[in-house]
Amino acid sequence: MKTVLLLREVYIEGFKNLGSLIIKKYFKVFAWFAFAMFFIVLYAFIYRVATGFAFD
Repeated sequence: MKTVLLLREVYIEGFKNLGSLIIKKYFKVFAWFAFAMFFIVLYAFIYRVATGFAFD
């Protein structure tokens, strides 16, 4: 739980002093897109390892 709160704080601090509202919204959307892509890749890797895929 402490790690989740730390990540939340880092996320909030990262967007606190950005200039334009449009830039702020763009970077928030991009951050969530990057998180989603990371979790998709992580899921695909775990699925391949669990099904015995041969990484040759």
